[in-house]
Amino acid sequence: MRAFVGLDLPDALLGLLVRLQGGMRGGRIVPEENLHLTLAFLDDQTEDRLEDLHLELEAMRAAPFHLRFDGLGTFGGGRPRLAFAAVAEDPYLSELRRLVRRAASQSGIRLPEERFTPHITLMRCRAQDRPVLPVFEDRPDFTARSFSLFSSTLHPEGARYERLATYPLTG
Repeated sequence: MRAFVGLDLPDALLGLLVRLQGGMRGGRIVPEENLHLTLAFLDDQTEDRLEDLHLELEAMRAAPFHLRFDGLGTFGGGRPRLAFAAVAEDPYLSELRRLVRRAASQSGIRLPEERFTPHITLMRCRAQDRPVLPVFEDRPDFTARSFSLFSSTLHPEGARYERLATYPLTG
């Protein structure tokens, strides 16, 4: 099963992101129910491994923390693959990601080493697309209160995510 662990976004931030998406052109908008900040992409895993990971994630303890939205951008250089809302780097977010990756490792899931660029994907682009992003200068903050384990099923019209479990950030 294709899966990932993502930070859940508060409703107020989701509303802001959907409004921003309304001003975007040149790609396929990510549905509101798919908006999240990826902590770890797990790729294809067996149900047994995901169950082990679930137990590890349930045992984790981390407190809620504040994050700051940090503008809009694209990945992919001259041929952007996606447009995103950037999230400012934060030591609490980095620590949560480290804990999630450690839980994955303890569950037998090997994750590639990669640079962490915290972001929320808002639009996906094909090679011929030329994304147009709205001007946005606000830098609102939000509180991260939970993260979730998701399955991801690919379809021609885009991925469909199913929340498998949610883990509160309670301290």
